[in-house]
Amino acid sequence: MNKPEWVHTLQHILNCQININKMTLSNWQMMIDNELLEKHTLDNEASRSFGNSGDYLINSKVLSYILFIDENQVILAELPYIEKATERNLIGLLIKQNVVMGDMIDPSPAISEKERGALKIAEWLNDQLQAAEPAHFLPDHLVVGSRMYTEMIPFLLVTEHLNMEQVKYSELEKLLRSFLADEVLLIPLRSEEWLIWGPVSLFRDEDDVLDMQEEESAEEALASMALGLNEMLASEWLGDCHLAVAHPVSPANSMVETVQLLRETINLGRKFHIGTTIHLPWMLQLERIINAIPESHRVKYLEQSLKKADLFVESEMLATLETFFSLDCNVSETAKRLYIHRNTLLYRLDKLKQETGLDVRLFRDAVLVKIILLLYKVTKRN
Repeated sequence: MNKPEWVHTLQHILNCQININKMTLSNWQMMIDNELLEKHTLDNEASRSFGNSGDYLINSKVLSYILFIDENQVILAELPYIEKATERNLIGLLIKQNVVMGDMIDPSPAISEKERGALKIAEWLNDQLQAAEPAHFLPDHLVVGSRMYTEMIPFLLVTEHLNMEQVKYSELEKLLRSFLADEVLLIPLRSEEWLIWGPVSLFRDEDDVLDMQEEESAEEALASMALGLNEMLASEWLGDCHLAVAHPVSPANSMVETVQLLRETINLGRKFHIGTTIHLPWMLQLERIINAIPESHRVKYLEQSLKKADLFVESEMLATLETFFSLDCNVSETAKRLYIHRNTLLYRLDKLKQETGLDVRLFRDAVLVKIILLLYKVTKRN
């Protein structure tokens, strides 16, 4: 979205980037309903309601100023957090003055029919995700072609950088088509969250029907595809981002459940595996069970477990166990990955057994240690 001259001038004065972002009215309502966000009107008009040009939100150290709002959309100017309220309000007054003078972005920029259809799907989808009893089938008037009734591969993309230029639908779709093929369907859920549907032919031969007994190989193919897509997006444009993928489903019949699954997958991945950017639902089943346990019970069990030995939380032992579990408890492969002698690894595992009574070479004890490590990660972060 092009910026008017006054925005460039303000960027120069503040020595920071100002991004112009657009969102649907339903997404805006979800945003302002968040009680954790601070809402501010201009000081000299504190009695009026929030929602006019120049008003702003404080969201994760980002200031979001209202430029334009109507019954369909909201246009915001976003810039890094400024500590002094007087300076924030002065910026709000400048914005209001320029908007009143008419030096404003076109509130209805031309968009393609494809993007307009995607925005309508996004609005319906966000409504259903907030509903107590969501409709699980996409309404007929929102279905784009018969392909939405066939299986497609769903991805959920979450970008990390709030200060970057607003991601443009057309540019992101072009990138995705270069990687996933022309049949890609892109749906912008939030300013930083995108639902992507790719053709199932990417990992399934056109003349073959996937044998359900080969589900493991399908999951490996999906994981490899997600890794490649994530690397392409990170290097070509978006920088750091999180990506989740699930098994192929029909978009028209599974849109709501798919987004719920992928959002949960990314949340669990970020919670239990900090630093990981590819999140796979079939690899987070134990994490899902642990996350459902009340926090007070998790903390109590972890405290009891760690009393047995501080060895669990030593960085060297943590790295050793993480690698050991990631390689299916294979001693030889773990030693190679850690660049240590096999006997050195066995010494570490024996030391853990002596101090805790748990031998991770036995299935039962390995499961217990894995649970303790997951509990430690999530409790440490909180």
